[in-house]
Amino acid sequence: MRAFLRPNPRPDASLRLIGFHHAGGSAATYFPLIRELPSDWDVLLLDLPGRGRRAGEPPHWAMADLIAQACRDLEPWLDVPVALFGHSLGAILAVEVARWMLSRDAVRSPVWVGVSGRIAPSFQAIGRRKLHELDNESLLQTLIEMGGTPDQVRDVPEIRDRLLNTVRADLCAVDSYRPDPSRSRLQCPLTTFAGSEDDWAPPSAMRAWSSETEGSFDQRRLAGGHFYFLGDSFSELGWHITDSVGSACTRGTPQLTGADR
Repeated sequence: MRAFLRPNPRPDASLRLIGFHHAGGSAATYFPLIRELPSDWDVLLLDLPGRGRRAGEPPHWAMADLIAQACRDLEPWLDVPVALFGHSLGAILAVEVARWMLSRDAVRSPVWVGVSGRIAPSFQAIGRRKLHELDNESLLQTLIEMGGTPDQVRDVPEIRDRLLNTVRADLCAVDSYRPDPSRSRLQCPLTTFAGSEDDWAPPSAMRAWSSETEGSFDQRRLAGGHFYFLGDSFSELGWHITDSVGSACTRGTPQLTGADR
């Protein structure tokens, strides 16, 4: 349980929503989202190594290690229908964990996957500067401009240095991500979320996610930049997640057997 923030345990939950945070973030990022979701959902918010409940663990620097870690952490929690949501780095984890679930005969496919603030794997080859290679000041300035980091972090060297070390590891992991060309398509509904002013994952680029699933595909566009959901906008994100998952559960998700795969 150490890996997860579980604000309101629901032993009899009808659904378990797993949240994966962004690079440099933690499970606490999503805490305001809890009150916007149905009361019968069991929400688990994962802390990756190096922050939050796992601050004493060294961060992983490779995406393959992050994916493997997330799968190990999640394995004991697949006894009820599961939905997966992730933002930015977390979007990669959500999709790759979903593929891992699909590959295992004893595990059902997730009922829904939501990806936010991240270009589709098919766009991975498009050149973009590697943020983890920036010097500390340039990296910190980029983080502040993206909107997820307050400018005041400059004034507290201990917090600033810890943040930069963690986010640099996370961004190195993102840059190391190499989608398998022969990767399987998901079998569940997939919804994308994008900020209308997000230059890192613009709404126009999110359509390519449709090729990652055999299930239904939907796009949601919300006002704002890369961190469009922070502050008062958590309520809108909560509504969209609830609506998307509700539609997916009503539609039904194929549960594949080993013979079907």
